[in-house]
Formats: sequence, C-alpha cells, structure tokens
Amino acid sequence: MDAKIQQKMQEEAQKIQDKMIKVKNKIMVMSGKGGVGKSTVSVNLAVGLSLEGKKVGILDADIHGPNVPLMLGVEGAKIADIRKPYEISSTLSAVSLSFYMDNSDKPIVFRGPAKSSAIREILSNVDWGELDYLIVDLPPGTGDEQLTIAQSIGDVDGAIIVSTPQDVAVLDVRKSIEFSKLINVPVLGLVENMSGFICPCCNETIQIFNTGAVEKTISDFNIELLDKIPMEPKLANAGDTGKSLFFETEESLVKDKFRNIVKRVIEKTTINI
Repeated sequence: MDAKIQQKMQEEAQKIQDKMIKVKNKIMVMSGKGGVGKSTVSVNLAVGLSLEGKKVGILDADIHGPNVPLMLGVEGAKIADIRKPYEISSTLSAVSLSFYMDNSDKPIVFRGPAKSSAIREILSNVDWGELDYLIVDLPPGTGDEQLTIAQSIGDVDGAIIVSTPQDVAVLDVRKSIEFSKLINVPVLGLVENMSGFICPCCNETIQIFNTGAVEKTISDFNIELLDKIPMEPKLANAGDTGKSLFFETEESLVKDKFRNIVKRVIEKTTINI
C-alpha cells in the first residue's frame, strides 16, 4: 500500500476513535435481504430512544439506497458543514450521504473500496458530540459496509437483525447472525417485521406468510425475539410522510410494539448509560 494512503487511513482511524469515544452505545441494524423494513426499524428505534430522553444519532450507512432522510421527514435537506450532523430535534440527529447529494434521483455508483472510503470519511469528519446511542442503518447483506462500520467504529455494542417471516428472508438472517459472531458483535435480538397484516376494517391480524422459521432461528442460535411488527397502513404512511408513529396521537398495536423494542434495547444496554 502507498505510504501516503496508509498514513491517511491511520489518521482517519484516529479521528474516528476520537469521536466514537463520546458515544456510549453503538448499535448496528442489519438484515439479510432488502425490503424487510430495516430502515423502518432503525428510524423508529432512534426516534423512540430520543423520546425517552436519550441523545441519539442515526447514521444512514446504506450508500446506494439512503432512505433515512425521507423517513425522518427531511428528504432534500442539505448539510453546509460536513462536520455537523443534521439536527432533527434536541435529542436526535442524523447523517446520510443523501444530505451531500445535489440530486436525490441520481444513483450513487461506487465500487467496494469507494463505499468503504466514503463511510470512513463521514465517520472521521462528523462530530456527533456526546451520544447515548448511535444507530447505524446498514444495507442488506454481509459485505463492505458492514465490515467497514464494524472495523472503523470499534466495540460495537450489538446488532439488531430484521427479518420477515418468509423462509427465504430467514435463510439470509441466519447468515447475518453468523456474520455478527465472526466480527464479535453480540446480537441484541431479532425483529420479525411484516408479521401478519392488521385489517383496517375489522382490526383482525391476518397471516400472509408462512410462520415458524423465525422461532426456529432464535431457538437454534439462542437469541431473543425483540418483537413482531405487523403490517399496518399507518406504519407505511409514516415512513412515506416522514412522521414516526410515535407522534401519532392515536394509540396502536404497532406503536406498542416499537415501544417494547425501545424498552428492551434500553434494558440490554443500560450498563453503558
């Protein structure tokens, strides 16, 4: 490796560590497949923790599909100072590659090394300040972004893995669990998303997918099922409009489920708070 490149990487690594030392808990939100609701879980977890009075940052590490700004209601916003995260509220801030792009419709065409470099550059530049939680929303799979985050921020406190009930999704979840073991990141638990559909007419929960694969997985790997999130039109609308269900005045089963996930995460990480 070229000496100048090596020196730059070492300097970046030191800058990242200097910033991460102010973060009490670092949590990766992962999935084996795309489209299972990982960003939905990431955003609602971050919002829920912030409403509990925790200082929270959410890093959108999905380079090719950065959806966090849209789901937080700040799609199209720009960051003038790359050293500062975008402030959503007094207890919640966010960073996404989307904030640095001129056109959100433009695809981000990066090869593996470029993706890793972009993540390290963001981590080395952004000063989150004192945080209780940094939630990292990762793309699906077990590749460059996951490895770069785990190796760069160091001492990741845990991973939350999101799946649907489908066998094809759970098959890849098992790989994500093994990946977490490989990089020495404890699995805080699994979230089963799209766990049935709540009919808006009769309020009954209808099972759309086969069930049982998630239960077998948590038994095989001895990990916790944090909760099951059913499909509900309000949840989909919340993601599209950038308004978390936590801000809905009306109570709902899905809101209770997310409250429970927030509660379990706090309980599992309270030693660091």
